[in-house]
Amino acid sequence: MSATDWESNEELQYFREYLRIPSVHPNPNYEPCVEFLRRQAKQLKLPIQVYYPANEQNPVVVLTWKGLQPELPSVLLNSHMDVVPVFPENWIHPPFGAEIDEEGRIFARGTQDMKCVGMQYLAAIRALRKSGAQFKRTIHISFVADEEMGGRLAMRPFVDSKEFRALNVGFGLDEGIASPTSEIPVFYAERTVRDVFFKISGTAGHGSLLLPDTAGEKFSYILGKIMAFRKVQCERLANSPELSIGDVTTINLTRLVGGVQSNVVPPLLTAFFDCRLALDIEIHEFDAHLHKWADEAGGGIEVEYEQKRGHIPPTATDETNPFWVAFKGATDHLGLEIKLQVFPGGTDARYLRKAGIPALGFSPMSHTPVLLHDHDEFLHAETYLKGVQIYQKIIANVASV
Repeated sequence: MSATDWESNEELQYFREYLRIPSVHPNPNYEPCVEFLRRQAKQLKLPIQVYYPANEQNPVVVLTWKGLQPELPSVLLNSHMDVVPVFPENWIHPPFGAEIDEEGRIFARGTQDMKCVGMQYLAAIRALRKSGAQFKRTIHISFVADEEMGGRLAMRPFVDSKEFRALNVGFGLDEGIASPTSEIPVFYAERTVRDVFFKISGTAGHGSLLLPDTAGEKFSYILGKIMAFRKVQCERLANSPELSIGDVTTINLTRLVGGVQSNVVPPLLTAFFDCRLALDIEIHEFDAHLHKWADEAGGGIEVEYEQKRGHIPPTATDETNPFWVAFKGATDHLGLEIKLQVFPGGTDARYLRKAGIPALGFSPMSHTPVLLHDHDEFLHAETYLKGVQIYQKIIANVASV
């Protein structure tokens, strides 16, 4: 396609219009997104519902295409409306301008994470409806708030609501990650988030003394144990080419709080660690190590958690899951190279899996640098349009199970 074709393409214009809505943290306003989606629903001749599972500032928008056998469990195509903050001074193009350069790259926050996927769903549905297609299963297309903040005000409470249960969801699609190669990752699970902090009490006094049992000494012991554990995971990842970051446990010191001035030994230090536990880690054993290290450090240490979740079972990717078989059949038919992976971060798909609903994370963005949360986030117009075609086949397959 030429530059003129990119500027006139209907689906690209819808995508760019959506990108220009600055639903950006820390204070996203979702009302323009809701109004845009109402117009999309009207154009598609699909019913739309807006739910507020936590408060009136964080909507969940659901468009519905009723199936021929609506009693069957439905298919949920999920995406999120919110995007992470931007630093405009570091962007070549305005972060909410959705400008297309001469190469066909569309620059805007959300091009990869993940306004592209939500609009590709709608573009694929538009094409399928124009072709006269009909499917057994009802298809719900959801656009949720608050995903970038953990989904606490949208998907998490929504999955527990009677409104969600009424959707009768049997399978879900959610976001993936771009790939710089021809191989597209498909995410069937997520690591377990275990954000832990140590409240370390110790002897306080003048900084000129060698006081016993200081908080700093205890912290040093704990940090040494944690960094040794971390080193093992780094070596495992480096020495096993078949592994990706989602297959190992990551642990990082993210915050250290304490002290009043440079010549006073503080009575308390608080150290925060971001922990993402791999599927092969026994959570109770990991927690036991943390408490053991705290005791060995000298006591007077409280181990607490900001997030303390259990393992969520992964989605089956074999013949026992007919939705996986249908998804894989579509990617095989299209000649796509895919690779099953564990998602390294967190998505709203975990709430579906926790509710017992199989879910896959997939974003059809091959030969694309990974720029989610980065400056100059972009997606090529041709990659976007190819993704629409890919979703047409995937949606047709999974809705026909």
